[in-house]
Amino acid sequence: MKKWLCFHLFILNVLIAGTVGLTLESCLQEQLRLKAQVRLLEHSVKQQQARIVQLLLEKDTQNRDKGAENSVVNLEEEREHKDCAEIYKAGHRQSGFHKLKPLGSPSGFLAYCDMSGGGGWTVFQRRSDGSQNFDRDWADYEDGFGDFASPDGEFWLGNKNLHYLTSQGNYTLKIDLSDFGGEQRFAQYENFRVADEKSFYMMSCGQYYGTAGDSLTGGFHPEVKWWANHQGMKFSTKDRDNDNYEKNCAEEDRAGWWFNRCHSANLNGLYYNGPYSATTDNGIVWYTWHGWWYSLKSVAMKVRPSNFSPDDV
Repeated sequence: MKKWLCFHLFILNVLIAGTVGLTLESCLQEQLRLKAQVRLLEHSVKQQQARIVQLLLEKDTQNRDKGAENSVVNLEEEREHKDCAEIYKAGHRQSGFHKLKPLGSPSGFLAYCDMSGGGGWTVFQRRSDGSQNFDRDWADYEDGFGDFASPDGEFWLGNKNLHYLTSQGNYTLKIDLSDFGGEQRFAQYENFRVADEKSFYMMSCGQYYGTAGDSLTGGFHPEVKWWANHQGMKFSTKDRDNDNYEKNCAEEDRAGWWFNRCHSANLNGLYYNGPYSATTDNGIVWYTWHGWWYSLKSVAMKVRPSNFSPDDV
């Protein structure tokens, strides 16, 4: 196609100018030169855009930290609570960050307790505004990262803490999702558990019910489970590739997650404002609701003992 274009330019030049001023070889060289310049300009623009975004995020974070009310709840008790459900049953109904120490955990940590919707939910992931970078390495996802003070801050509780938390018994996972149109949906899974470091924090879960569709276990069609089922998958990051894909899903999709080949759910993806276009489907994706090319506005992933009942308090 390129040679034909040059040939036509060559003929046109002969007809108009009456001289052979443009050869096929010079035409191809000029095209290559212009393409190289375009690539350099595109790279420069992307770098500038990334820097602008980073500065804006830093400014927003500083402003929020100055004005936000501290949401860490001090219960002033000597007792160590193993999860938010135990705190709820102890009579504390205020949502916010509480100190937890699950059974087997060597130390305590702060976790957000959602006391709405029946109460007792321990939130281990939250996306709300794109203020936190979720394109992180294995160590960050293992230990946890993010804003553990602001009421609506973004964070990942940490795979180690998530393992200790879900190893205490039978836990239910609930995922609250919202889009930029104001609609809200949820997905819930029984028997949710995250294994230890030796098992690469493998995730397991059971039966689904909800309104968002089953993107976590690929239950929306039996023929897609070989690539869309995240159940039983090890955790992967850009520096620890544990997926079933010949390349690195975490590197391509810019997130740490329980990738398969690669995903029908990726709630740690890049924060876009709804519909987006990119080289890969790297947004905050829940396929059975908005497909691959729509990035959700907010997400909260939380767990609670399956036998919990607010009426038992």
